[in-house]
Amino acid sequence: MGDESQNSRYKVGCSGILVADTFCGPLERLPHAGELLAIDTLPVTVGGCAANVAIDLARQGVPAEVVGCLGKDASGQVVVSLLEQAGVSSERIVYSESLPTSQTIALLVKGQDRRYLHLFGANSALTVGIIDRDWVRTLRVFYLGGLYVLPGIVMSELADLLRFCRDQGVVTVVDVITPQHLNDFSDLKQILPYVDYFIPNEDEAAVITGSKDVREQIAIFQRWGARTQVITQGAQGLTAAHEGKLWRAAAFPVEAVDPSGGGDAFAAGLIYGICRGLALEETLRYASALGASATLAVGTTTSVFTAAQADAFLRQHPSVLQEL
Repeated sequence: MGDESQNSRYKVGCSGILVADTFCGPLERLPHAGELLAIDTLPVTVGGCAANVAIDLARQGVPAEVVGCLGKDASGQVVVSLLEQAGVSSERIVYSESLPTSQTIALLVKGQDRRYLHLFGANSALTVGIIDRDWVRTLRVFYLGGLYVLPGIVMSELADLLRFCRDQGVVTVVDVITPQHLNDFSDLKQILPYVDYFIPNEDEAAVITGSKDVREQIAIFQRWGARTQVITQGAQGLTAAHEGKLWRAAAFPVEAVDPSGGGDAFAAGLIYGICRGLALEETLRYASALGASATLAVGTTTSVFTAAQADAFLRQHPSVLQEL
């Protein structure tokens, strides 16, 4: 990355959810009522889409800075401390006077899907107005993670910001989280024409489009104006669409311990490929390797590969992106 223009200290801006995560497990089972079940560790880490992607980028040697909201509390101090330890700048984080830092307790039971207890907190205070456009214009990539669980984000204002990014030559990457109570996502039509990479997972795309068929999901997003779409499919790999072409790739075979950070690591790998100017096929392979690595240990960023580790993994595990 050293030969790129140094017009800015930060090359990637990561906006969205910031969370103090507590991981419990992996457990053989949940405790029964009234039972005390001893565990070996109960780690508290930084999480949330914006933090995870920024930390994973730092592991690739890509400078990143987060924009988000925390409470003025001990949990917020933990988040900032862990971001800075990971080499991520927290200078643009804002602090709520009235809302606590968002927290999640993740219950991990072997052989079962994840369970979460979540305090939404200060994430609801993030607005488009907090994101400084003079800063945005200096970026190579602008990432927003957690759309639809950021109630302060007004879609028309976000569309205007993404249009500004397009005018400034800043590549945009948007990821979503689909809450159970929401059933109308038609306002995506306002932003998708200005999103360079839209990267929902298969379940999120199903909720948004009402279809479980990946090709139909892609067709709907294309009608809504999407440029490049990558729909991640967990253990089934991914399907990607760009300029009328469709690709399919299987997932790398790994023994997953905790899938919590896989999607965010994939996003970081995608952004890394964009920053390096890699072809889309190479970018998707790299992103898939990074996503797989995130599942190898408890925590969203604990086991994510460095660039050297990812390159070594890819040499040992060739994967072909097949055009459909």
